[in-house]
Formats: sequence, C-alpha cells, structure tokens
Amino acid sequence: MLAAHEAPKTLLSGLSDQRLVRQFSYIDGRWAGADDGAVIPVTNPADGSWLGEVASLTASESAAAVDAAEAAFEDWSGRLPQARAAVLRRWFDLILANREDLARLMTLEQGKPISESRGEIDYAASFVEFYAEEAKRPNIESVTSHLPDAEVEVWREPVGVAALITPWNFPAAMLTRKAAAALAAGCTIVAHPSQETPFSALALAELGERAGLPKGVFNIVTGKAATIVAPWMGDLRVRVVSFTGSTEIGKLLYRQGADTVKKLVLELGGHAPFIVFADADLEKAVDEAVKAKFATSGQDCLGANRFLVERPVYDDFCRLFTERTAALTLGFGLDDPDIGPLMNEAAVAKQEQHVADALAKGARVLTGGKRDALGELFFQPTILADVPHEALIMHEETFGPVAAISPFDTEEEVLKRANDTEYGLVAYLHTADPRRIYRASRVLQYGMVAVNRTKVTGAPIPFGGMKQSGIGREGARLGMEAFMDVKYVCRDWA
Repeated sequence: MLAAHEAPKTLLSGLSDQRLVRQFSYIDGRWAGADDGAVIPVTNPADGSWLGEVASLTASESAAAVDAAEAAFEDWSGRLPQARAAVLRRWFDLILANREDLARLMTLEQGKPISESRGEIDYAASFVEFYAEEAKRPNIESVTSHLPDAEVEVWREPVGVAALITPWNFPAAMLTRKAAAALAAGCTIVAHPSQETPFSALALAELGERAGLPKGVFNIVTGKAATIVAPWMGDLRVRVVSFTGSTEIGKLLYRQGADTVKKLVLELGGHAPFIVFADADLEKAVDEAVKAKFATSGQDCLGANRFLVERPVYDDFCRLFTERTAALTLGFGLDDPDIGPLMNEAAVAKQEQHVADALAKGARVLTGGKRDALGELFFQPTILADVPHEALIMHEETFGPVAAISPFDTEEEVLKRANDTEYGLVAYLHTADPRRIYRASRVLQYGMVAVNRTKVTGAPIPFGGMKQSGIGREGARLGMEAFMDVKYVCRDWA
C-alpha cells in the first residue's frame, strides 16, 4: 500500500490536487491504514481498470473510531453554534473550490457522466452551506407554563456520536447531507462509505481537515460494511445511525439497533410511479420522463420505475419516449455521455432478469433490452411497453436504465396501482387539472410528490419516504432533528 501522502498512479493522477486522493481511513485526525495491512481495491466501472486501494479496517479499529468521536464530543458540542457554523462554511468554500477534482474523482470511481458528477458536488456543497446557517438556529424555546410559579423551557441538545452509512450512487451528497446536519447539531461522526466508492468520502475528509474540523469530530472508516458497521450497532455510545441504501439492509440495521435503542434515519429503496394523464403536456411529460428514468444511469432511488399512461395518449407517449431514449448516448463518464456504466455485475444482471421476465409475460421491447458492446457493465437504455401488472419490474426496484410502460383507463385505477407497493419515496404526476393534482397528491402514499416536473430535491426540503422507503427526513430543518434530543426544564426559583 502507498504511503499516506501518495496518490495511486492511475487516471486519478489527473487531479490537480493529489492530496485529495487518500487511501487510508481518517480517524482522530490521522490517516490510518489497517493494522494487518489489508486493503480493498477500487476499480473504474467503465472498464474495470484499477484506480487504487483503500484500507480495510478491522472491527477493533472501527471501535477505535468511536473512541475518537466520543473523546471529541464534549469540546465540539460545547462550542458556540457560530463557531461550528464557521467551520462548516469554510468546508463549503473548499468543496466548491475543488469542484472539478471532486467531480473527476467521483466519475472515475462511480462511472456517472462528468456533468452529473459536477452537479452532485454542487448538491453536496449546498447541504454544508445550508447547515452552516441552521447551526445557529436551534435555540431554547420559551413555553407558557401550565404550573403556577414555574418557568418552562425546551432545549435541543446534540445526542452524541452519530454513525453515517452512505451508498455508492451518490458518494458525496449522501455524506454531506448527513454529516453537515450532524455537525451543525453538535454531534461527532463515524462514517462508513461504500467500499466501491470510498475516494469521494476520503477527499471530503481531507477538505474537512483543511476547514478546521478538530481531530475526532469527523472520522471516515473504510472497509467491509459487515465488519465496520456491526461494532457501531452494538455500541451504546453511538446514539444515532443514519443510513442510505437498500430496504433489505435498512431492516437489518433496524433490528440490530433495537438492543441499544438507537435513533434511526433510514433512506431506503423506491419504486416510483410516473403517471401521465391525457390532459398533460405530452412533450414536457416525455422530457421529464427521460430525466426521471435515466439520471445516474437509472441508479437512483428517485428513479421512475413504472410509467402509467392514460390510454388516449399511450401510443404517442410510447413513441416519443422511445425516440428520445434511442437517441441517448452511452460512454465513459469523462466523455460526458447521457448514460454511463452500471456499478457492478449484479446491477446488470438485474436489468437482464427484469427484461426477460417482462417479455415472458407479454411485454414488448421498443428500444434497447440488452448489454451494450461498449463494455460488460454497460446496459442499453431500454423501453418496455405493455408490461403486465404481474411482471417483476412492476413490483421490484430495477435501479437501472429500464423503463416499464403500462396503460390505464381511470384516475381511481391508476392511483390504486401506484399505491400498490410497500415503497413510498417519490411519485411523479403529470396532468393539467388542478383539482386532479390536489386529489392525487392527497391519495398518493409517498413522502414526496413531483407534479409536472422531475427535480424536487435540495437542501431546504425534507427528503424521505413512507412505508418501507424509510424513517425520518434528511435536509431542511427536520434533517437536524435525529441528531438532537429534546430536554424539558421546569424550574422554580429558590
């Protein structure tokens, strides 16, 4: 393994600031390798080429990160909110100043087109800026007393050590969305990035150190998830766990956190319906459908999975959507195509499974439908029409560039079908009828509803889902709540 200050001689050597390429975990203000020297290779999904390696820490080393965070908690939580805000503001400025390097780093380890990576860095920075301001605002509340001769106050205090577990599809933004809120609240952090995309998190730790985050406040622990996270789930000192990932793993963490009664924020899977009524602006609906399906090559929990289109415009929608999809380009992320590679072989295999199952049950391929000759992890953007309700893709999150379209006849029917899932993250609705917008927005069992548009996320909004799409909210003022306890003080003056 290379020394802590060296960057691997790969495509990552193209970064202008080589100190952003870190291969060691960041614990207690130091860059640390595994005691046994174990490492995990990191590859470029576009072609499988080796990018570098990161330390694969042990369970005891993971617990040591909690030791560091606990030791740093008293000082960090005791600082004036304005002081914490100033550090976050410097971190924000540094992220933007290094935008191009961070975007290149992300594209190489994750595969997404470089323009999307730049957009994610801006998105990631926006959470740091937002919570730099919110850090100043969780003030003591005065409450009208219900008791004679008593004064009543409600305080908000940081809970302690927060464990953050982040996914590979948004390796920068999912970390800052959690970390900025926790740091603003006064918590200290242990974070585990996906072993497939660890470099983005480590680069953010490097910038956090430059911004003035004290040692022990922000710890990044690399390695295998089962090894790193298990000690945190059983550690009483870890008071809150924030996880973004699959519903299956979210349920496991839910069970593991029960014995120590941890606070949980779980942002889990989605199965978004994209509903198009006959009165919608069809051209706009198709434009938004492309965005909703193919951003991040379809590897997005907000990605539309089921396209439900009212029968009078069904054929036209299928035709226009197919034309737009067939024109999308595939390629290596640094060339800025529309679609990049998928993350791993399992992701591609799932696309193949869903396509084969839908075809066996009567669906039609309008475009795409198979791996692309460009590389093993490239799957052609695909449109399936006439997909029956019993097809797997109508019940499972595809997490890739395959769109399934089905017609409907009535409002009541389509809303019932849209809600026929245990997921409830986001729903997309296209119609010109304001009364229908109101009715449907009320009936749809989703944490977020996007009406006649796709992009709805941002630092000021409460991101999260209903049912098995998660617990809690991230972003907005609500995003700090999981990292704070409420203390009620009722006082007589002696």
